[in-house]
Amino acid sequence: MDKATDSGSVNAGSIPVRGAKIYGGTMEKAILVGVKLIEDENFEYSMEELKNLAEACNIEVVDVVVQNLESINKATYIGEGKAHEIKNIVNRESIDAVIFNDELTHSNIRNLEEIIPCKVIDRTILILDIFARRAKTKEAKLQVEIAELNYMLPRLIGLRESLGRQYGGGSGGASNKGLGEKKLELDRRAIEKKITFLNKELQELVSVRKTQRRRRKKNMIPTVAIVGYTNAGKSTLLNSIVDKYKEDDEKKVLEKDMLFATLETSARGIKFPGNKEVIFVDTVGFVSKLPTFLVKAFRSTLEEVCEADLLLHVVDYSNPNYRDQIEITRNVLMDIGVKGIPEILVYNKCDKVNIKRRIKEPGILYISANNTKCIDEVVNKVCSEIFKSYRKYTLALPYDMTKVEAFLREHGNVIKVDYDENINIVVECDRQYILPYENYIVREEKIYN
Repeated sequence: MDKATDSGSVNAGSIPVRGAKIYGGTMEKAILVGVKLIEDENFEYSMEELKNLAEACNIEVVDVVVQNLESINKATYIGEGKAHEIKNIVNRESIDAVIFNDELTHSNIRNLEEIIPCKVIDRTILILDIFARRAKTKEAKLQVEIAELNYMLPRLIGLRESLGRQYGGGSGGASNKGLGEKKLELDRRAIEKKITFLNKELQELVSVRKTQRRRRKKNMIPTVAIVGYTNAGKSTLLNSIVDKYKEDDEKKVLEKDMLFATLETSARGIKFPGNKEVIFVDTVGFVSKLPTFLVKAFRSTLEEVCEADLLLHVVDYSNPNYRDQIEITRNVLMDIGVKGIPEILVYNKCDKVNIKRRIKEPGILYISANNTKCIDEVVNKVCSEIFKSYRKYTLALPYDMTKVEAFLREHGNVIKVDYDENINIVVECDRQYILPYENYIVREEKIYN
């Protein structure tokens, strides 16, 4: 293992996790294994999602093994007899990996690998692997690496054949402080130091985003966060809005029909008719059983959601489990501290669903993100929520207040100006901009109901 340096540059990735491919590497054939507990109503959906996660890692699912239990077996997750049954399938089908539907402990992995003659992987490793493949920016890569190291830390025992061996003394440098110190402790210290170092790097990037947020708030530009389950169509919706209101393909974000296509938070400023400007923020998608430490690692990215003025919660309406996906997304948002932010539910992919399923409810839109008419509907709904404090004002200003017209043109939508005894201005804007001149208001009208 590489030695630690004063800069914190520890190659913790050199510490192998038995049974896991974290960075890169493909597996040809695998078996999926799940334990169905009595109270688990979403088990079938969870297993279907596990299959999708495996396929996203280029893994061919050969078989699915399910065991009904009252509780998880603490030693081997499944019963020992079922583990031997899986062993026979592995030998018969030349299986490369067995993938479990829940997060395994270090003892689960160790005990299972004593029986099953191939790699033993859990759901968390699959998600981490997908995140590692999708990460493009420096920030995303740092966040994924921090999550991987946090996964690795409590699993050092039993995850490395040489952990019980002793180092010699004397020449180990800063990370080898005692004669005969266990290699396990050296590995743990290396990982902890690496996590600290990466977190410092991440904070430097986070400070840039905080500065950008402060600037937006200072300029009074509202923010709309696009949130939802992975592959619900969040990036497609943002790109459709960009297509309609900005003639710049470089402003588009990556969109693909795959799990976690987008890990980076992308902010796009859109100016609507009437001088109404909004920042739309595309965020990482969610999934069931998303590892806590992964959410924690991406907390800095998700802070954009916490400070948004409005949530566009995009839902794949064609998915039969869309209600479960809504609940999972809302639970994750609650975990990261999102409270009291208005939400618009956007049921996407409605072109794939029987129209009779649609139920008109306030705060819900039924759309297809590629349909231009649907984009108009989304934008109108967003504007009615974000700009609900906007009013149409008619003002009669004296001629010594000509600078007010320029101010209102900058901060609102000046519809008409007449010059007679006074400067008569008809303008749409937020009430805060008109307050200094409220004594000159002749008429006030609502724009949005």
